[in-house]
Amino acid sequence: MESPAAFILVGIPGLQSSYLWLAIFLSAMYTIALLGNSLIMTVICMDSTLQEPMYCFLCVLAAVDIVMASSVVPKMVRIFCSGDSSISFHACFTQMYFVHAATAVETGLLVAMAFDRYVAICKPLHYSRILTPKMMLGMCVAIIIRAIMSMTPLIWMLTHLPFCGSNVVPHSYCEHMAVAKLACADPMPSSLYSLICSSIIVGSDVAFITTSYVLILRAVCGLSLHAQWKALSTCSSQVGVMALFYLPGMSSVYVAWLGHDTVPLHIQVLLADLYLIIPPTLNPIIYGIRTKKIQERMWRLMLYMFFNLSSRRS
Repeated sequence: MESPAAFILVGIPGLQSSYLWLAIFLSAMYTIALLGNSLIMTVICMDSTLQEPMYCFLCVLAAVDIVMASSVVPKMVRIFCSGDSSISFHACFTQMYFVHAATAVETGLLVAMAFDRYVAICKPLHYSRILTPKMMLGMCVAIIIRAIMSMTPLIWMLTHLPFCGSNVVPHSYCEHMAVAKLACADPMPSSLYSLICSSIIVGSDVAFITTSYVLILRAVCGLSLHAQWKALSTCSSQVGVMALFYLPGMSSVYVAWLGHDTVPLHIQVLLADLYLIIPPTLNPIIYGIRTKKIQERMWRLMLYMFFNLSSRRS
């Protein structure tokens, strides 16, 4: 059977009257995500004092956030503003691949950042010996390989399904479950693979992160109150980022799998959309507020750019 030349993305079913406000909201958040993450990457790359493992992982996280948001938000805004809802067959699955791969890479980076905090607080004397540049590069490569190996079979299974019926996707981007339901064959194997794979990846990562922070809490219990506060404050921004990523993400997955008959469709779509745009938007704000070094460098860079632009105009 020939696959359709293109899919039609509905947007958010039932909220067509609010498309203009949704487009403004998404555009504002996407702009903040691009500027904030780009600023963090620029600050870390330009400042030699920020070449520590934690900031290097944060720089990669900012790049992944840009990829994740850019994979879906521009197309969403076009749907909400102009009604341009068509997306080609190959572009649809390319978008799906980047979305799933970016989320798999991001959860791996959160594990790496939790391991960094564990070594920094529990084994400070061995920090530079354990987290060498070679070790950091190996961790990043392993995270990317894991994402590729886990997502490639899913996309392969989906692209080999016969799509002989409707090509209308009741979603604002090519979400896996929404596209799989359009197949003329049973999509259960790919859907089950997606659920099991995401549960294993997120479950093992959350278990590792939880263990790291339990060990950190045990290590700081014997310290003075000031030392406890200093140690825990360095972890608070990461905990906030993890909560923003895991809670809506897993809620979206399990609602789409288990609650599709009870949760209204527009709530499911909104939850999936916000999961992809809220973390990239708020991550740089959280790190900019909670990390003093980054906050200081960001202000310096912005002031330098402002005065340099003013001097050129004058």
